[in-house]
Parts: sequence; C-alpha cells; structure tokens
Amino acid sequence: MKRIAKSIFASLTLACAFITIGCGEKKTSVQTEDFSMGWNDVVLGETGKDLNVTLKLLNHKTDMLVADYPGKNWQAYLDEFNQLYPGIKIEIDGITDYAEQALLRLQGGNWGDIMMIPAIDNKDLPQYFVSYGSLDDMKKEIRFADRWMYQKQVYGVPYMATAQGVLYNKRIFREAGIQELPKTPDEFIAALKKVKANTSAIPLYTNYAAGWTMVAWDAYIAGCATGRADYQNNIFLHEANPFRNYGDETHPYAVYKVLYDAVANGLIEEDYTTTDWEGSKGMMNRGDIATMVLGSWAFTQMQGAGEHPEDIGYMPFPITIGGKQYAAAGPDYCYGINSKISAERKLASLIFVKWLTEKSGFSYNEGGIPISASDNKYPDLYASFDGVDFVADEPAVEGEEDLLNALNADSELGINAGGNLKVQKIIESAANGDMAFDDIMDEWNSAWTNAQKRNNVSVK
Repeated sequence: MKRIAKSIFASLTLACAFITIGCGEKKTSVQTEDFSMGWNDVVLGETGKDLNVTLKLLNHKTDMLVADYPGKNWQAYLDEFNQLYPGIKIEIDGITDYAEQALLRLQGGNWGDIMMIPAIDNKDLPQYFVSYGSLDDMKKEIRFADRWMYQKQVYGVPYMATAQGVLYNKRIFREAGIQELPKTPDEFIAALKKVKANTSAIPLYTNYAAGWTMVAWDAYIAGCATGRADYQNNIFLHEANPFRNYGDETHPYAVYKVLYDAVANGLIEEDYTTTDWEGSKGMMNRGDIATMVLGSWAFTQMQGAGEHPEDIGYMPFPITIGGKQYAAAGPDYCYGINSKISAERKLASLIFVKWLTEKSGFSYNEGGIPISASDNKYPDLYASFDGVDFVADEPAVEGEEDLLNALNADSELGINAGGNLKVQKIIESAANGDMAFDDIMDEWNSAWTNAQKRNNVSVK
C-alpha cells in the first residue's frame, strides 16, 4: 500500500493491578491514578460484560445524528455496539461549532465521559484526560499515537485519519477536457479555467460562509507542500519568514496562492458570502461544483449526497516537489476519556473507544486511513494516490510540545488551530482587489517573526 512517512502506530499495554468494578448500584468515584486498566487489558466482548452505565460522547459529527445521513449514522453504530455490550448505553451530544464550544465545555467541567479533544496545550492533557498508556506501547496498536501526547503518555486515540487532497467531479473534468489530473498550482488554475469555459459548474467552491471549512487550507502547508515529516512541528516553528515565496510552487506560499489566484480569476462561486456547506454536498454530487479543497473525510459525504456517487473523485493536492507528489496524512479529532469520572465509567469509555477503533469500521466508512495498526484496508478513494507518498507529521521535540500553540496565539494566525479568519481574508482581498497576495504573506511573516521573538525562538 502507500508508504506512511514517519507515522506512528500504537496501543497500550497498561498492565497492572486489576481494578474491581462493583455491580448493581455501587459506583465509586476515583482519581485518575487509581485507574490502571489499559488498552491491552480490554478484550472486547469479555472485559466489562457486566457493566451497566450510560455514557455521554461529546463530538462534532452532528450530521451523523440524522436518520438519512449519507452513510452509517450514529444510531447504527450504537445498535451494533449494544449487541456486544447491552449494558453500556451511549448518548451522543453533538456540537456544530465544535472547536470553540468544546473548549468552553471542557473548561466548564461537566461535559460527559468521552470527547473529541479540542485545541489545548499538551501540558494540560493529564488534567483533563486519562492516559491510554505509554507511547511505546500505544504505537504498536494504533496509528498516529503521538497526536495528543505529553511526557511520553498518550491521551488521545484518533477516531479516523485522513489524507489531504482535493475533491473533484470526474464527469465535469471530462466535459471540461481535462485529460490528466493537475500536479502543480499553475496546472490546477488552468484546469479550473477549462471548467469555467466548457461547463456550467463552479470551478472551485470555497465554502467561505461556513468558516470552519477555511481551516482546511492549513492542512496542506506541511506534508503536501514540502514532503517533509519534520516541517509542521519543527522546521516551521524556527523558520525565518515561512510564508515567503520559494519560487518553485512549493511550501505554504504556494498553497494559499492557489486560493487567491482562483478567486482573483473569477473561478469560484458568484457570491462567496452565501455559500452553503450542507447544500454543497448535493451540488458536488450533481456536478454543479467541480472541485473543493477538503480532507478525504468529506469524500463519502459527497458520494452519499445524490444519485451520482461514481462521479466523485479525490486527487492529491496539486504541488510537486522534485518530480514527486506527497500527501499529508494524519489524525482528525481524537477520543479523550474524562479523568474525573468513576473507574466504572472510565472502563466503559475505554471499551467503547476500543470498539470504535478496532471493530466498528468507522474510519473506513468515512473514507479515512485505518487507525488500528493491524488494519490495512484503505478506501477506494485513494486510487488517484498511486505513487504518492503519505507524510505524517513528526511530533515536536521535547520541550517544544506547546510552542506551535504559543506562536499561533501571539501571531493570531491560528495555523491548523481554527484560524479561519486569515484564510477568509485571502478570499476577500482577492475578490475586492484591495490587497496583493504578497502583501498578505508579508503581514503573516511579520506577525510570525514577532511571535518568534516574544517566545525567544531560535530562528534559522
């Protein structure tokens, strides 16, 4: 299959003194250190069969709450889980504006048992969540075990992993006369121009109004644009003016310029302020939209939004480095288990997270890279990625685990941390013609440089 550069596989082998869970009404509240069960202590279908609890899962997948979700909805998964564990009931608490609201709920304390971990400092992980075990143990059982790690302990298990590419409508590309998938920014813009000239489809749908969809562009600036696993959490933090023009259609500059050029050339929707995220799925399926820049998680949603699933394709982001293309690969949100709930609830939560990871097929069903290290079943959507290397970000070096967060906060750029306003500004400036792209990048470089100085970062 594809090579995953520097990726991490993991599971946890927290052995230890077995903890006795009471039956019936006995529920003893314990602190985190009293809970010694680990990933490998749980044998699905055997461990915890006598549990009778109701858990709350706080998550962002509100679309999966509806009966007509184009795929497998939450209720279908819960019905399957309850065939194995009838005594563990799960309540799904969905939040639309998850990135912001989940953080407020986390800080408020009474949020439930399992949540998708929002953007927090790694050093705060032990305060909020149970450790699944050591990195050395976990990386044998799951992929991307280092996403939420502190002091070599793993606090998050990805619900799915994605590769970063571009959604496209195959029929529209054929009608536009695009015979080969574009591999560079210039080729991509040329393809969008063909769509505009030869079809009635919107060449590139920005989904500006949704806001959160703008953050997707940040995901392409590392692995896709540099081919380096050490870029995002190491080089980028210490690089001088990382948003400069490298002159070879690579690095962050090239990624954001694709968006600016598409807008400046009139290759997006007529009124970007009125885009409709839910409606865009059907539009993509019908061929009203030619391309959207989103992670592979969106593929199955586009397929299920109409009568033409066969028309939905997924291609690598159009950047080539030394004659080769790369695709950033990594986890989406990760399950975290509340450190302040009872041992009984922690065990039930661990069982549910392990079932979702190893037995449910969730990641595959959503078009994701498998999380369980023993699962090598990749969805068909990656057919266009033959010969493309997947690149997973290496973790920050010890002592710099929270440096990216600090630089994001000081620069107010929010790279890969909910910074949608800066990307929306690219669209606004390109549409209004009131700010050149290089001037925007100069602003970002200045903000980043000042943040590096305030945080005493050595710059290379």
